[in-house]
Amino acid sequence: MAPDRESELIAAKRALRAELRERRRIRAQHDRDLATEGLTRQLIALASALGPRSLSCYLATRDEPETRPFIAWAAEQGIRVLLPVSRDDGLLDWALYDSADEGLDVIGMPVPTTEVLGPIAINDVGLIIVPAAAVDRSGMRMGWGRGYFDKTLGSMERRPPVFAAVFDHEVVDELPRERHDQGVDGVVTPSGITRFTS
Repeated sequence: MAPDRESELIAAKRALRAELRERRRIRAQHDRDLATEGLTRQLIALASALGPRSLSCYLATRDEPETRPFIAWAAEQGIRVLLPVSRDDGLLDWALYDSADEGLDVIGMPVPTTEVLGPIAINDVGLIIVPAAAVDRSGMRMGWGRGYFDKTLGSMERRPPVFAAVFDHEVVDELPRERHDQGVDGVVTPSGITRFTS
């Protein structure tokens, strides 16, 4: 990719992320609560349809679509839930969810306080739920710029279904795309589930 084109893409993504981050920040609590109820219903429907014995998800930050009710439901169903733990080298370790106890990882993301497993622990899951800033209608996911999930998904030999969780307005027509960006198989929003065809 030409340097000018690459810098244009990076700038476009940076501007879009800033806009999306601000929209999340100013979201009213009532809207957040409704979104949590809807997203939890949709994630439960997805997991129930796919029937994984284990899955990976993430503990949402304050401004992200809330995942904790879904994670608690999955654990109650006997589904093994792995949650990401960021490392200094840009890779993700994983830890089992087994309670509501939480800490923070090296980049300040919420994580479980259980034993940390290595990066390959995710290879055994049957469903992956990833965070995203936005997803386009072709299935391209835009994260927040650190590349943790792109590296993880790009390194997997056999990827199970991967779905991004976002708010409804964060499913857009098209996103800027760089070579390392990883797409997803579907997107889950408070109002529904969309599967993408490859």
